Amino acid sequence: MTAVADTVLDTLWYTRCPVPTASGLAHSLGWLGDTAADAGVGLGVLQDAGPELAPRHFDHQLLGLIREGGNVPALAARAEGSPTRLIGLTWIDEAQAILVAPDSPASGPADLAGLRIAVPAWAQDRARSFPRAMALHGFASALRLGGLTLADVRPVEVEVERNPQVRTEASSGRRVTTWGVDALLAGDVDAIYVKGARAQEVAREHGLRVAVDLDATESKRLRVNNGTPRPITVHAELLETRPELVVGFLAQTLRAADWAADNLDEVRAVLARETFSGAAGVEAAYGDSFHRGLHPTLSADRLELLDIQKQFLYTHGFLAADFDLASWVAPEPLEQAKALLTADGKVGS
Repeated sequence: MTAVADTVLDTLWYTRCPVPTASGLAHSLGWLGDTAADAGVGLGVLQDAGPELAPRHFDHQLLGLIREGGNVPALAARAEGSPTRLIGLTWIDEAQAILVAPDSPASGPADLAGLRIAVPAWAQDRARSFPRAMALHGFASALRLGGLTLADVRPVEVEVERNPQVRTEASSGRRVTTWGVDALLAGDVDAIYVKGARAQEVAREHGLRVAVDLDATESKRLRVNNGTPRPITVHAELLETRPELVVGFLAQTLRAADWAADNLDEVRAVLARETFSGAAGVEAAYGDSFHRGLHPTLSADRLELLDIQKQFLYTHGFLAADFDLASWVAPEPLEQAKALLTADGKVGS
């Protein structure tokens, strides 16, 4: 543990990825700051805290940290022994697709057979290798739709940032959210996996075609990936020593999810900033009903879907060890947050 952790109980730390989350909305609305202030602590956003704390987004080694983000780093950190607990899961489809060049004949899952697929190289560690994990699982799902497996394609490694940073709107530059575009345009690969608002913009900018639209399949199992489902995790010591902070965080998150259901334009404006995409990119990636489903749960079906992701990651070397998912779950804070809202007359779904 770093020396910074000695003062962490004076600060509730929060970190998230630039994607649709109710906690992100609660932060943008100032509600998380209110919760921290009511508890007599400050609120720190990890992405704005400087390089010393930035790695904690991936390893979760910070006592006061609550994280809502991709499941690859969260699962990898837990497998490495990070003392975290799972306190919520969300599910927002975010335009997952397999793209090909404009002149490619591929127009469906079966057409992927024999193609060269872009697979991002390993990053600095397993947690930071989420681009590789995303591409492999995305292609595996697309191939399964055509009765194929990864053995039926030819992986080609493409360059990736070895030490990626999660940035906020205050950070300079756009975060890279697509990998392999240059290789596809150069003819070095035949297909790439993309997801999210920025990916939609990239596809339009270069005239790339959608060969497989993973969002079009009704099976949630075939849409499982880094952000589906997306976990909310907390450092175990924060939960043990300041449970009211964790419950308050979740209550504001549920409250923001309720607010989002009636404020689509405002939600899109926040996402346009956080995803570094325009309004058109956000609309194309998330549609016009996602804002009604931002509530975190720990339902059996979401836990089952997360377990599918865990087993995929373990099978493909992204987890240092397997672990029992049920032992990771702490359902009490979310239940208490719902009860708190009910008592206040602000019922969260």
